[in-house]
Amino acid sequence: MQLLHELAKIHARFDDPHLVSHAGLVPVMALAQRAGLGVLAAEHVRIARPCGVNAPVKIACLAGGMAAGADSIEDMDLLRHGAMPVLFGGIRAPSTLGSFLRSFTWGNVLQLGQVHRQVLAELARRTPLLPGADVLAFVDIDSQQKRVYGHAKQGAAFGHAKIQGKGLLVRGLNVLAGTICTPLAAPVIAATRLRGGNAHSARGAASMITESVSTARAAGCTGMLVVRMDSAFYGSPAVRAARNAGAHFSVTARIDPKIRAAIAAIADDAWIPIGYPRAIWDGQLGAWVSDAEVAEVEYTAFTSTKGQAVTGRLIVRRVRDLNNKAAAGRDELFPIWRYHAVFTDSPFELIQAEEQHRGHAQAEQVFADWTDGPLAHLPYVD
Repeated sequence: MQLLHELAKIHARFDDPHLVSHAGLVPVMALAQRAGLGVLAAEHVRIARPCGVNAPVKIACLAGGMAAGADSIEDMDLLRHGAMPVLFGGIRAPSTLGSFLRSFTWGNVLQLGQVHRQVLAELARRTPLLPGADVLAFVDIDSQQKRVYGHAKQGAAFGHAKIQGKGLLVRGLNVLAGTICTPLAAPVIAATRLRGGNAHSARGAASMITESVSTARAAGCTGMLVVRMDSAFYGSPAVRAARNAGAHFSVTARIDPKIRAAIAAIADDAWIPIGYPRAIWDGQLGAWVSDAEVAEVEYTAFTSTKGQAVTGRLIVRRVRDLNNKAAAGRDELFPIWRYHAVFTDSPFELIQAEEQHRGHAQAEQVFADWTDGPLAHLPYVD
């Protein structure tokens, strides 16, 4: 899929949806063309099967179709609606694109991943994709259980998923992803990996961290880089991968007996109130009035395995656990707290480091966006 006009002469106009249904693709594909999508695809993607010919054209078609809202093979026909062939050349039929995708091997997926990384780096050089990346950026690693149906789905298996706060076993595939963002920029996809549905979240996380950090550096993240993860990735391999890649780590720690002992050793006067959802700022006190407090203590994790110990900071957030069923006037004899621990080597001060880690929750929004968008029917074929 390639523009049929010189870039300097393009004038996109949306006068009539019956004539050009997706005129917004003109600047999108022009930018992709300038970033070298087709050239890089021709250089790196080599598919041996007969349906793998003309990879640069077909990859560009798929990218354009997903940008226009296609979430299935049939939807790729939107590229041929109305006057779209007047604006773009090399448009392929949905059946051709479907056969092309079925010809991919694991090696071809890795080749396409290399194209993605280089295109992302070029986009970052040409556009303000990641403002502030020269000061601070975050790499978020997370996984998602993508539910599938049908007994013939390759790789489908039962895996753990959390739906509306409840842990469930869901039959599907497991997606591992890395995203890059800054305090000023929305997240962009750095790397993805599709695994069997019964894959543990942390499987392959170390290599994913290395790849995502490398992609972030190539995309202009020359400042401080913090890798954020949830408790599924709490372990020496992921933490060491972040350090070896030259980044800091911030990972949710599981509340095991050792963590509980470290929390119990925190002095009562070490807890600091924080601005938390539903907190109220008291102007007279000059402080937040809420039931959320944070404290920190030095902590050495992973000591059970020889040579794997890592020393950092244990940042603990505690939230008062209220009994909503208690009758009026029956107050607590003593407060009961719920604890949330973060193990990190972040150089930021306590409150800032804790708040930054909570920003990892945006990974769920990324999953929601692509589940409701181009990956709505993943995997589409048996």
